[in-house]
Amino acid sequence: MTVLDRTFGVAARNFTAYPEMPDAKALVEYGVRIEELGFDSIWVWDHMLLGVEPNFPIIDSLTVLTGIAARTKRIKLGTGILVLPLRNAVALAKQLSSMDQLSGGRLLMGMASGWYKREFDAMGIPFEKRGKIMDENLDLLRRLWTETSVTGQYTNYNPSKAVMYPKPVQEHVPILIGGYAERVLKRAAEVGDGWLTYFYTPEGFTKSWDKIRNFAKEAGKDPDKLMNASQLPIMIGPSKDAIKDEMMDWLNKEWDFPEHSDCTRDSAVMGSVDECVAQLKAHQAVGVQKIIFVPYKYKMDQIEIIAKEIVPRLKKA
Repeated sequence: MTVLDRTFGVAARNFTAYPEMPDAKALVEYGVRIEELGFDSIWVWDHMLLGVEPNFPIIDSLTVLTGIAARTKRIKLGTGILVLPLRNAVALAKQLSSMDQLSGGRLLMGMASGWYKREFDAMGIPFEKRGKIMDENLDLLRRLWTETSVTGQYTNYNPSKAVMYPKPVQEHVPILIGGYAERVLKRAAEVGDGWLTYFYTPEGFTKSWDKIRNFAKEAGKDPDKLMNASQLPIMIGPSKDAIKDEMMDWLNKEWDFPEHSDCTRDSAVMGSVDECVAQLKAHQAVGVQKIIFVPYKYKMDQIEIIAKEIVPRLKKA
C-alpha cells in the first residue's frame, strides 16, 4: 500500500487545438471545481512549444498550478509530465519549493525526459543528451531540497556551497517518472518514487510495472513502496458502441501515441457507468494505484458523473 492507493485525479485542459486558446482564469476555476467534487488531485500537461500543423497552444504548467494552489486547500497539484531537461534545475528547485510552500505541501510531480525534438532545438538544449540532463537535474533538485549546502560538478551547473531556503514543506516531494523506454523504467525504479503512465491498457501497464518492480529489487529498493499513477481517457454515454466513434475521433485529433510504446487508443474507457466501472476495475486489479481521468473534451458533465457515480464504486473495489 502507498499513499496513492485508490486515489483519483483529473487532468486539466491547459493545451488546446489551434485556433482555440486555453483560458488561464477558467483553468483556475476548473481546479476549484475539481476540489469541490472530491477528487484528490489535478494534473496539467507540460510543454514550451507543441506542434506545427496543427499546433497546440499551451499555458505553462507551473503557472496554472500556482493559480490553482492559491484558490484551493486540499487537492494535490500534479504535472503529467514536466519536461525536466528543458528547465534550469536550480531555478526549478526554487520555483517548486516555493510552490510547495504556497500550497502547504501539495506538490506531486510527474517528470520525464521529453520527446519533442523541435522544442529542444528551439531552447538550445541537446536532444540527444536529454537522458543525462534528466538524471543530473533530478539529482540536483533533490540535493537543493534536502542538503544544507550543495557543492558539485555537473555538466551544466557548478554549485559551490549553494544554499537554498526555504525548503519544500514536504520532507520528500514525490517524483513519478514518465516514459516507456527500458532506461526510463529503470530510472523510475532506482531514482524516482515510481512511475506515471499515459493511455496504457491493463496489459501494457502490467508488462512495464513488472519490469520496474524488478529493477527496484535489483537496486536494493522495496518495490512495494513504489508509487504509480495512470492517465486514462474516459467517455461516459449510453453504451460503448454508441460513443466509440466520437471518442476515437477526439483521440485521433488531439493526442499523441508514441510509435514504440504501449500507449494506445485501446486504453480508452468508454460506455455506460457500469461499463466504465468494469474497465477501470481491471486497471485496479493489476496494481494501478492512482487513476487520473482525462475526461472526454474535459466536459464538466462527464467529470460530475465520474465524481458521483464512478469514483465511489472504485473506492469500494
